[in-house]
Amino acid sequence: MTTEEKLIKNKLGLLELATYLKNVSEACRVIGFSRDTFYRVKKAYEEGGVEALKEKSRRKPNAKNRVPEEVEQEVLKLALEEPSLGQKRVSDTLRQNGIFISPAGVRCVWLRHHLETFQKRLKGLEEHVAKTGAVLTEAQLRALEKAKEEKAAWGEIETEHVGYLGAQDTFYVGTLKGVGRIYQQTFIDTYSAVGFAKLYTTKAPINSADLLNDRVIPFFDKFAIPLLRVLTDRGTEFCGRPDTHDYQLFLAINDIEHTKTKVKNPQTNGICERFHKTIKDEFYSIAFRKKIYAGVEDLQRDLDEWLVKYNTTRTHQGKRCQGRTPMETFLENLPLAKEKMLGIEGEHRLALAA
Repeated sequence: MTTEEKLIKNKLGLLELATYLKNVSEACRVIGFSRDTFYRVKKAYEEGGVEALKEKSRRKPNAKNRVPEEVEQEVLKLALEEPSLGQKRVSDTLRQNGIFISPAGVRCVWLRHHLETFQKRLKGLEEHVAKTGAVLTEAQLRALEKAKEEKAAWGEIETEHVGYLGAQDTFYVGTLKGVGRIYQQTFIDTYSAVGFAKLYTTKAPINSADLLNDRVIPFFDKFAIPLLRVLTDRGTEFCGRPDTHDYQLFLAINDIEHTKTKVKNPQTNGICERFHKTIKDEFYSIAFRKKIYAGVEDLQRDLDEWLVKYNTTRTHQGKRCQGRTPMETFLENLPLAKEKMLGIEGEHRLALAA
């Protein structure tokens, strides 16, 4: 489904929900649109049907600013021949063949054809081979093999929208005098990178469940979307007998699916590992040098303040945030998540009716 088709589906979903609820305000709140947008969509649909719901771009590309067509074709050709090359190396390689284009010009060509990342160029190569039956060169095979190895090693996470998959892990903070060992229970939404953390003095399963119950579930409830799945390692605080283990029971009660990392491959929960490195470098390493903490509560207060900064003001360079804050990414994706939830609920109602 293309982006345009998703947008049209979203608008149609808004109209259908308003009809079903017989309440425009409530439909707008659930989907995440304003009432003004609803009436503009409604008017467009009544006057022109589905075609009138298509996005009309006001931008008109200036063809004079583009590189010559023959140069663009050479850039695209090299993107398939050597997908692992970055824009600077592509520029240098083409210059050796008498074709002059800047690294920025190369990136502009890639963006027009959705080839701006290594993964997208690999996907383009696979599609090209499937269509033409072309024989892969040694360089192309190396690039595909490298991508396959990286994906297997790091357990690339498939996440479709906010609330689709959360990652949870335990982080050993250190020892406080008079208190003992301090552990941090960590949860991060894998789509938006919105993070939560709470401190405990043990690694008990009840603490793993407490983080979800106290911080995570209320957050998702606030935005009227469920948490569908949680990824953890195979630690005893997360895994045990389903009928007696506190964490397993909590997930079952709240209808949350539990996915575990591969055996002896904790890096498949790498998003938590990366968050732990960030929180260690940017909070704990500084906090313990500035202040002497007498107890967990004092440290938790400062941690909560840092988490607000992390989620709402600190820009994130991840795959989906791309320079935005985690909360900005979360809120931007929220309408799509709600649309997905409505689709799931509709399928469930049909199944019950059948």
